[in-house]
Amino acid sequence: MTGRHILRLIRPEHWVKNLFVFIPAFFAARLTEWPVLKGALLGFFSFSLVASAVYVLNDLVDAAQDRNHPDKRLRPIASGAVSTRQAIATLVIFLGAGTLIAAFLSRDMLIFSLLYFIINVFYSFSLKHIALVDISLIGFGFLLRVFAGGAVTGVDVSQWLIVMTFLLALILGLAKRRGEYVVATGGHNFRKALEGYNLPFLDVSITVCSTVAIVAYLMYCFSPEVTSRIGSHQIFYTAFFVILGILRYLQLTLVFDRTESPTRALLRDGFLQIVLLGWIGAFAWLLYGRKFLGF
Repeated sequence: MTGRHILRLIRPEHWVKNLFVFIPAFFAARLTEWPVLKGALLGFFSFSLVASAVYVLNDLVDAAQDRNHPDKRLRPIASGAVSTRQAIATLVIFLGAGTLIAAFLSRDMLIFSLLYFIINVFYSFSLKHIALVDISLIGFGFLLRVFAGGAVTGVDVSQWLIVMTFLLALILGLAKRRGEYVVATGGHNFRKALEGYNLPFLDVSITVCSTVAIVAYLMYCFSPEVTSRIGSHQIFYTAFFVILGILRYLQLTLVFDRTESPTRALLRDGFLQIVLLGWIGAFAWLLYGRKFLGF
């Protein structure tokens, strides 16, 4: 076992998902406050350690199936580069470190972190084999990240944030299952939950969730509560980035079959990255430009 194998085992590239911890403070325009930013940074690091423990657990449980997958067979445990004993030790270290930091931050942060791990234990051993339940738990995992962000920063999580986070997570989960289904129908059947899906159902579900997500975001943009809190009626301009981002993701999913790994799709697709940066920049201007520059 080498450091390179450990890095592949804990999947640090997937820590990008834990940036959802920053979302409550970002939307509350409080990321410029050092105590809030420090709490979000520590929360992100804590949740990332716990998430890595979950990735190790998942690889341990799926090792036999991963050996039948064209890409996952190269994972450290499935390939034999990391032994079961070494993987368990890594899991314990990362889970212990993550929960210790969470306990230091707040009781709620500890609860959300442990809940995330416990849910993923059940997910890894059984629930991921049940169609719809599997993607629902993926969505709940993203919600726990947001709730954790609220807990470590003292920022309330709005109903809009809850709904849109869950919808986005469903889109990512369905797109991931679609990618896996395409691989499975090519002769590499490796996930039992795929028996509850087919391409027409997945395509319709992704389209429905994407449509609802766009409508929900537009309702958010024109909500009097939101425009009053932000102090601007120009928030609807950010919807252009959201619509373009969702359309691009649908293109990657339905046309190019590149979303079996949503994280990889984001990290490798320049169009998505530009749209995401544009959305963040536009929102940052509305939230923080007025606050510091008077615009």
